[in-house]
Amino acid sequence: MSFQVGSVQEYFDTLERRFQADGAKGVKAIYQWDLGDDGTWHAIVNDGALEVHKGAHDAPTVVIRMSGDNYVKMANGKLNAQLAMVTGKMKVTGAIPMAMKMRNIFPQA
Repeated sequence: MSFQVGSVQEYFDTLERRFQADGAKGVKAIYQWDLGDDGTWHAIVNDGALEVHKGAHDAPTVVIRMSGDNYVKMANGKLNAQLAMVTGKMKVTGAIPMAMKMRNIFPQA
């Protein structure tokens, strides 16, 4: 399922419906999004299962930092992730190989 979102809140409210369990088979990771004024969320992915929580996790596997506005653009397919990194609009820390799996787990619109 793929659809546009209008806000960071809507993105996380609908994340469980868009989650690709098949893409998350064998993945055990905690993804965290620090989206400035729009807040912080984390998702626990455990071998095809997903839990989404508002707030920071004590030990995330991957952290994505960017403005909420730019994250919504990226989630909607209007901002390329590689371009966002190169231009400094997005910073990714932690296990980069796990970050690369995100496009199979949390697809863009």
